[in-house]
Amino acid sequence: MDRKAWEPELVFGEYESGRNFKAGLGRRGLYEQGKINERFYVGDQWHGAQCGNDRPLVRHNVIKRIGDYKMAVISSNPVTVNYSVEGVPNTVAIRDRAREERDRYAGEQRMPMDAMGLPPEEETAVTMSSLTDYFKTTAERVKLDDLKEQALRNAYISGSGVLYTYWDDRIQTGLYADESGTTPITGDIACEVLDIENVYFGDPNLYELQEQPYILIAQRKSVKELRREARRNGRPVSDIEAIKPDRDTGHMAGDRSDDEPEETRKATVITKFWKEWDKDGACRILAAVVVKGATIRAKWDTKLRLYPLSVFRWERRRNCAYGESEITYLIPNQIAINRMITASVWAVLTLGMPITLVNKNMIPYATVTNDPGQILEVENIGTGESIGNALGYVNPPNFSPAFDNNITSLISNTLSQSGANDAALGDVRPDNTSAIIAVREAATMPMQSVQNRFYSFIEDVARVWADMWVSMYGKRQLKIEDENGIWYLPFDGQKYRDLLISTKIDVGASTMWSEIQSVKTLDNLLASQIITPRQYLERLPKGSVPNLSGLIREMQEAERAAELAAQQGSMGQGPIGQGGVDAQSVIDGLSPEYRAVFDAASPEEQAALLAQIGVTA
Repeated sequence: MDRKAWEPELVFGEYESGRNFKAGLGRRGLYEQGKINERFYVGDQWHGAQCGNDRPLVRHNVIKRIGDYKMAVISSNPVTVNYSVEGVPNTVAIRDRAREERDRYAGEQRMPMDAMGLPPEEETAVTMSSLTDYFKTTAERVKLDDLKEQALRNAYISGSGVLYTYWDDRIQTGLYADESGTTPITGDIACEVLDIENVYFGDPNLYELQEQPYILIAQRKSVKELRREARRNGRPVSDIEAIKPDRDTGHMAGDRSDDEPEETRKATVITKFWKEWDKDGACRILAAVVVKGATIRAKWDTKLRLYPLSVFRWERRRNCAYGESEITYLIPNQIAINRMITASVWAVLTLGMPITLVNKNMIPYATVTNDPGQILEVENIGTGESIGNALGYVNPPNFSPAFDNNITSLISNTLSQSGANDAALGDVRPDNTSAIIAVREAATMPMQSVQNRFYSFIEDVARVWADMWVSMYGKRQLKIEDENGIWYLPFDGQKYRDLLISTKIDVGASTMWSEIQSVKTLDNLLASQIITPRQYLERLPKGSVPNLSGLIREMQEAERAAELAAQQGSMGQGPIGQGGVDAQSVIDGLSPEYRAVFDAASPEEQAALLAQIGVTA
């Protein structure tokens, strides 16, 4: 693309085209429908209703209950991201080697950048295996669980949830580029959830995000901040002076978008991402930041190969980049439920407090308040008027019990058709646990497609993060926290820049149950002597035993000591006391961890430990 691709006039033309598409999407347009859906979700379900009296407007928020249940189900299963490189063998031997190297590095805490002297394939396997744990470390730093919750909520309300990953050069990593610790490394990835109302795709009929010709992100920022950013990017004075506040808030998300205080002086700023290919066919992502009439940051090469966005769609629209919200089709039922319950409540109030008729000739109307214990002075009794004619009540019609039954039936059908029946929500007596579980599983089946789209969303996030790691990190230590504690892995992103890094999601559906079953199976195999104790430990679920890797290393040390003792015995040497193996040499050959355990043991326990490896005291 030439320079016109990032000129403010062209970018805002694309922005206007995107707004027009969204405004015509669906019955009410994406912007208006999103505002209506949010009102119904939070409980503002009588918005704009004109009642004309003090009649109570009842809300029975079925929409929120359905949404909260489904979002909880979708996000409840733990997800593990596994990285690998296409074309690199992923054999059992390489995986075992990777685990051994990682365990060795973990014991060293911080390794020099040239520490890994492994063959390329094994080094790649070690790095990819480590990136799995580094993903978890990064996820905790950026609070990914909170971000996923926001994206889920946005998708339920507006149809799509968007996670934007960007490079923040202000982040202090705590790492240094030199051994002396004088050159700090700054900059790392950061994440933000965007409203789909503020994201525009170059081809709105194209579902796949990474195939888009360009993507626009619209935001509202203060003019003061934008001018400061323009100066930092070296923009001319003419551009800085052209940055002026506007009131372009009508297409932002939510009812509060129009409530900007005048003194904030904000303007709409657009970040544009687009693709270019070099002569070798390699793709790169370019970007620019503009406001109406001025450039904040001119075109620059992001060094990325993927758009730094990930999109989760609640429901797919055919031939459309934007998702569909379930709330849109629940609103008619919600309105009917609210109206029926309000009518029912009003009928009960009318029965308890009927309309009063007053004979003005006997009682001044203004004195009747219907307060309990009120004393009314009645006139004209002597003129032949009966005191029974002073007050009367309008008898309301009988209220049919079928009306309440219809309310209950409508609520139940709405919940059931949305996959949120009583069993799924826990509103049943636990008389038959197996039946309840079966019903709950059946209720969650219609949600499988939504869950699959959410897992694909997490995969996309992992893919974007990997792209940033290899493109932006350069040479640095990766700070990783796992069951071994905190350790550092030497990482050179340039080595993996041209490799195809794949991501695979392992979903822990019923993870707790699966781990219990796995441990039981391993217990049976060990009891039957089908596997060895070390094989047992190596296959335990991750995190089930503190410092499991350290325990395995100690067992390996003990096994090597036993092998040494056996070799010495085969050379004609017998146990100590018979002119054979020197017990002290065996003890001196133990690892520091195992030696500490040995020294802390009693003499009887030490003798028993030595006996295990064929040495007698």
